[in-house]
This record gives sequence, structure tokens and C-alpha cells, in this order.
Amino acid sequence: MSDTTCHMSISLDGFVAGPDQSRQDPLGKRGRELHGWHMGDPRANDADRTATEWLMRPRGAYVMGRNMFGPIRGEWDEDWSGWWGPEPPYHAPVFVLTHHRHDPIPMDGGTTFHFVTDGFEAAYSAAREAAGGKGVDIAGGASTVRQALTAGVIDELTLDIAPVLLGSGERIFDGVESFGFEPAEVLHSPLTTHIRYRRAS
Repeated sequence: MSDTTCHMSISLDGFVAGPDQSRQDPLGKRGRELHGWHMGDPRANDADRTATEWLMRPRGAYVMGRNMFGPIRGEWDEDWSGWWGPEPPYHAPVFVLTHHRHDPIPMDGGTTFHFVTDGFEAAYSAAREAAGGKGVDIAGGASTVRQALTAGVIDELTLDIAPVLLGSGERIFDGVESFGFEPAEVLHSPLTTHIRYRRAS
């Protein structure tokens, strides 16, 4: 599949991460409550397992923001290679948006983190080229997804809507003037409603 995809868990009040993101709380305060459906909650059902397959399907390349890559802000003043250990789950090139240059970081299993200082369009173009027709995923976080939505590059958007109110944190739809998608599939569980959207024709 050569489409560009994006798959995000979101609260009822529109947040994809809680407030006060940190090394101790990478998803922000209470942000983990959005992800129980694929992070071991015993109430997960077949709908959640199907959505997990959607989330984990292989892609040719990924684009993510620096805040998703790690907690370091400003200059790179310490070694950091992501939250995911020596073998991240991507197994493909990942293009990280940043304002500060950094050499690529090769990891086990085929993932290499590339750092792009020229903005979203440059990162997305590099990801498309690296993917070789296998499709690009916009991995997050909120700012990167907003930029992708504004640029109109996402073909398939999956939202996992958790029955949680976070009250504050990181939104993805602020400033996005047109949604431009229609639902293609809806799955339900006690933990989340999974809605897979396709770009409206």
C-alpha cells in the first residue's frame, strides 16, 4: 500500500497526550489511559486486536516530531536514541522533525532515525522517497499530525477514541480548518471506539 496513513489515540475532548510530558510521563499526565486497548488492559477484545494490527502494519517510512522521539529540548546535549530500546518497532527509516541538526542514528532491526531541519514538507518528501512505494506513516505527535492534515497528505486516518476526558494536553485538530475524511470502518470495545477514515473522494 502506497497510501499515507496516520493512527492516533485520542480522548473525548480531543487530546492525544496529557499535560506535562516528561521523561517519567512521555504521554503526559494520564496520557497512558488512551492506550490501554493495545497496552495490556485485560478488557481488550477482538476489535482492539484488529486495531492493533492496523497500528503495527509495516510501512515503508515514518515521519514524527521531535517531542515524540524523546524528552530533550533545544540543543542535543545528551545521547538519546528514542523510547523504544535497541530495536524500535518501525523497522524502516524514520524522519524526525527538529530545529537542531543531528547525525542519523541506526538501530537494530532496520530502523534509522534521520533528523530533518527543513520542516514538514522536506521530511515528508524524504520519507516518500525512502519508502519506495510501500507507504508512509505520520507517527505523531500532535504538531506533526496537524501539519500533515493541513498539507493534505494523509489518505487514511485512524482515531482510537477513548472514553476519557483529559482536560488539557496536546490536541491534533486545533487550527485544522477542514477535516476532509469519511468513515470507512468502525470497531468498538469497552476501552475505545476505533474509527478508520478515508480521504473523501
